[in-house]
Amino acid sequence: MKETESKIVYNSAKPWQIGFFVLNNTATNLYMFAFMFVSYYATGIAGLMVVTVGTILTMMRIWDGVTDPFIGYLIDRTETRLGKFRPFMALGNIILAIMAIIIFQTTHLVPKEWRLLYFILMYALYIIGYTFQTACTKAAQTVLTNNPKQRPLFTLFDSIYNTALFIGGQMVVSGYLAPKHKGFTQGFFNEFLFYVILVSAIFTILSIISIWKKDVKENWGLAKSEKVRFRDFWPVIKNNRPLQMLIISASTDKLAAVTKTNAVTTVIVYGILMGNYALSGKLQMITVIPTILITFLGIAYARKLGLKKAYVLSTWIGVILSFVMFAFLKGIDMKTITLNPLSVNAIIFLAIFSLIGGVSAVGGNIVIPMIADTVDYETYRSGNYIPGMISTIFSFIDKLISSLSTTIISLLVALIGFKSELPKVDTPATTALFWVGMILFLGLPVLGWVASLIAMRFYKLTGTRMHEIQQALHDKNIERKAAV
Repeated sequence: MKETESKIVYNSAKPWQIGFFVLNNTATNLYMFAFMFVSYYATGIAGLMVVTVGTILTMMRIWDGVTDPFIGYLIDRTETRLGKFRPFMALGNIILAIMAIIIFQTTHLVPKEWRLLYFILMYALYIIGYTFQTACTKAAQTVLTNNPKQRPLFTLFDSIYNTALFIGGQMVVSGYLAPKHKGFTQGFFNEFLFYVILVSAIFTILSIISIWKKDVKENWGLAKSEKVRFRDFWPVIKNNRPLQMLIISASTDKLAAVTKTNAVTTVIVYGILMGNYALSGKLQMITVIPTILITFLGIAYARKLGLKKAYVLSTWIGVILSFVMFAFLKGIDMKTITLNPLSVNAIIFLAIFSLIGGVSAVGGNIVIPMIADTVDYETYRSGNYIPGMISTIFSFIDKLISSLSTTIISLLVALIGFKSELPKVDTPATTALFWVGMILFLGLPVLGWVASLIAMRFYKLTGTRMHEIQQALHDKNIERKAAV
């Protein structure tokens, strides 16, 4: 489908193509969700120490970032009959499935003296598969559509899918799997992994289908583009100011989001402070519809006025509501947040939580189409189409910063006495646990949002500016094709 606005002929996509392509992100997020519980496997079943596991997971997150530039380099230099991105999506998902099975099914069977090294090596291989597939989520958007009116739709689908995944997934874990298997046992992980691997594979196949006709040479940037070299990474980081600001903004948000949704944070807030771990799934499930409605409003705003304005507005609202939520939770007994019977405090919590969830979904997910804008800006600035490099530069720094999540959690709980094991749902509530829970649940998100607001003051890719850039790229392509 071709669509013309002014002189620009956009490479537009059909709605189903955008909706299916976003499932690539959901496919990898399924594994991210599953590995939120890896600390419980590593400490409770494999017998590794809490702080040791926290340090390893931080190291693996850094390793994840280190592999990004190399894989981005490979993507940019790849041109096959199966496309530039599709081979990496398929191979990445296969590696994820194999390594997840190996990690959760065999680590505890390895002799103790080799167990730690084995866990590290297997996790490192898992990360390579994860990077293969996640890099394509950011990079392949550029072949799907360059229409500024369509790119915000990625956020809409992504918000809906992620809301269903993380809220529905938590409900399945807390309301079905954990009670059925009496906690995070080997039986729990066996059944959990089966669902994750199957659904992720289906989502990956649908995503590959969505870009089958889009992942072709004519959609790979300008009519003529120089081959990327590895030494080009630094000039891109140095000269692409929008990319710099987006990295700062998104990475601090990601650190907060990963910390807030970590299994340990969920256990502390819902299982210990509220006294009912099953509420973590039930309360979040109730907020699904309000979250989606707020996302619809945010995307409508983004399509009209641009991605940047929607991102800044949602971030400001998130900061304000987080302070409101903290004041509310500090002033009540959190065990009075109940659904049976439905308490007034539960209604208030749900109202504030729904609003925070909605604006977080808009702000957090809108970053991905903003990456596509920075790719187009780089093509406009330097003449090079390097989606793999741009997306993996972003991921590299993003992961380095967000890798601190597990370490922050491990150090905070160790600081209040949990050095050999993590807090569990039957751990008694204390003042120390309340403050740790509030730091992880509300404090870090606020700090991340404040950093985002500062960075966005220097991010110049507004809706108007992107229209100008697409016009310029269109004109350059016409000129270069005419000269051939």
